[in-house]
Amino acid sequence: MLRAVPRTPLRRLLPALPRAPRHPCSSGSPGSCPRPPRAMAGAPGLKPLVAVGQVTSTPDKELNFATCAGLVREAARRGACLVFLPEGFDYIGSDTAQTLSLAEALDGDLMGRYAELARDCGLWLSLGGFHERGQDWPTTRRIYNCHALLDPAGRLVAAYRKTHLCDVELEGRVTMKESSFTNPGAEIVAPVSTPAGKLGLSVCYDLRFPEISLALRRAGAEILTYPSAFTVPTGSAHWEVLLRARAIESQCYVVAAAQTGKNHERRTSYGHALVVDPWGAVVAQCREGPGLCYAEIDLDYLHRIRREIPVHSHRRPDLYGTVAAAGLAPSP
Repeated sequence: MLRAVPRTPLRRLLPALPRAPRHPCSSGSPGSCPRPPRAMAGAPGLKPLVAVGQVTSTPDKELNFATCAGLVREAARRGACLVFLPEGFDYIGSDTAQTLSLAEALDGDLMGRYAELARDCGLWLSLGGFHERGQDWPTTRRIYNCHALLDPAGRLVAAYRKTHLCDVELEGRVTMKESSFTNPGAEIVAPVSTPAGKLGLSVCYDLRFPEISLALRRAGAEILTYPSAFTVPTGSAHWEVLLRARAIESQCYVVAAAQTGKNHERRTSYGHALVVDPWGAVVAQCREGPGLCYAEIDLDYLHRIRREIPVHSHRRPDLYGTVAAAGLAPSP
């Protein structure tokens, strides 16, 4: 008989984490990001802390940046090594024309400001769902939904372009046709090593396709990310159960930053940004409104679960094939 893995659960919210003193940075610049001891790489006895953002983006890019930058600085003061922001962190347009007009290239001004923020705060930024004007913009006039990962030096270390586009119609409730103005990505990106673990990149609607999570797990992922902007009807029915399912079947941590509240007159987002551990337990979740939740990433616990229930080695590719991504080597 299988036995449960006994473990003291993490708190669902971590408001009691001690704040580090707010020291001025050497530059003395306003809005700077002093780094507390727990954020230092390899600090003994401390597990990596991640911060997961929940915001209400609007068409106002300056206001959105100010909100997100404030959350990143707050996470840095709390000692997070990696901050996750949701799909549409840059903006959510009120219609297709506005969405296209506000889009930028990855080497544009807005991503440059986030790179500077990563450097100032000395942490990783997962920026999920950036409206990207790619190299084909002049000919296609279509954008990509791009999950960008920045390291503490502000370098772009990975860019995953959403492969599953959200074309849904719930009669009388929700109509979305992302493919009408967005190009689908052409590849799954290899997991990236970070201080919190090996990060697999996805975006929102990708959550409904377990194949991508299994392919990333096979390639070595320890944390799966789903920065999202779920609607209220789909979120209330499917959000948590899908995230927990992806965690259980892949035996990975799952991190899902989220949009919340009224983005504009015609759109309201579900919220409930959260973190799920590899056992399927929700270990952190945002309250209502913009803010952050925090979780420690315990890779020893993850590998213990994988040893005790070794589903990865129990798969039967002889019966149903292997879920793998082109160009990604399997992890040993």
